Amino acid sequence: MSKQAVQSVKELKAFFILWSTQSLSQLGSSMTAFALTLWLYEKTGSALQTALLAICTYVPYILMSVLAGALSDRWNKKKTMLVCDSLAALCTVITFIMLKLDVLETWHLYVLNAINGLMNTVQQPAGEVAMTMIIPPKYYQRASGLRSLSQSLITILNPILAAALFSFLGMEAVIAVDLGSFLIAFAALGLFVNISDGQRKEKQESVFKSAKNGLLFLKRNPLIFSLILFMAGVNFVASAFDAVLPAYVLSSPSGGQNVLGAVTASAGIATLIGSGMASLLPKPKDRIRVIYLTMLISLSTENFLLAFVRQPILWCIGQVIGWVLVPVMSANMDVILRSSIPVDMQGRVYACRNTLQFFTIPIGLFIGGIMVDDVCEPLMEKAAEGSLLRQWFGAGKGSGAALVMFILGVLGAVFCLVFGRILKKYHYEEKA
Repeated sequence: MSKQAVQSVKELKAFFILWSTQSLSQLGSSMTAFALTLWLYEKTGSALQTALLAICTYVPYILMSVLAGALSDRWNKKKTMLVCDSLAALCTVITFIMLKLDVLETWHLYVLNAINGLMNTVQQPAGEVAMTMIIPPKYYQRASGLRSLSQSLITILNPILAAALFSFLGMEAVIAVDLGSFLIAFAALGLFVNISDGQRKEKQESVFKSAKNGLLFLKRNPLIFSLILFMAGVNFVASAFDAVLPAYVLSSPSGGQNVLGAVTASAGIATLIGSGMASLLPKPKDRIRVIYLTMLISLSTENFLLAFVRQPILWCIGQVIGWVLVPVMSANMDVILRSSIPVDMQGRVYACRNTLQFFTIPIGLFIGGIMVDDVCEPLMEKAAEGSLLRQWFGAGKGSGAALVMFILGVLGAVFCLVFGRILKKYHYEEKA
């Protein structure tokens, strides 16, 4: 190993510990979320009720993010992360106990997911600022690529492992793995990662004023604000797709739980490749152009392909096309945000970003579920034999979901083309 590589490892030691153990914990949490999706769809057969699991997670995240970010800037980052992770793990323990007692109901999951979402609301901006504190600026793009790499591995492994454990050992085994990964991450953060408290100049400032300052920062920086609004539109289309995909795959004659796991894992394989690209590619001449062009390719191709094909192998290929460029987009977005926002403002600005960028996710999940259950599936049932709708999207359960995917493909392509013209007027100059 060269001296430069050794030096890089030393400088990134805290990042490697925090990144690897938190990723392991995220894998456990993702396995539980996937298994609960299977459990609930088996129980209800409803795309909307299944999507409500994610909606209940995101709603408190969106409603409270601005205030949570202001608090995050005032609080000790390490303690905040430890407390929030512990309370989220407690929700998982409660789920485990209710399963063992055979009293777990759908509404229980909604409430527990909402509490989890609230904990993530506070933990996420604290975690983002913590990462900025322990990563030297020259490693921002590389670190972002590595974080995308771990997210890719999580996306690959969690449906495969969760489906296997759920099928052979039940939900209890999935939750046990989740809790074990939490304990490892908790111990690593508590014992081996030192996160400076920073100067926290705004300590005496009220929470509401701190939140207002985060919003004012965005108002004074139209480039960042425009990128956030662009990602809000992307998240709407992507979340609607997430609501449609389980109903599309699980209801298809060639689908099922294992196929859904394979299709979901394909997205992880794609982001794994994309993460390598993000880590190895040189700095682009125009990061803004990279952001909107990658999303144009992702949102249009995947939805159109899945709308018209019924073979699982082609569904997997569609996922690869749709996800391979996402880490490239994320790395460029991450560099712009981290280098443009002062560290002592990042907690509240990231929290404002979360509210503005992610408020479309529960809306997309809800509309995606409604479109499948109450609009497109009934429409396809009434479609005449030999009609254009039947020729394009097939017949029977799942054909309505295919129609929704086609609509999302058109919407995503139009949105990226229109917003791309807006983003062209901004110029980003990267600091050396």
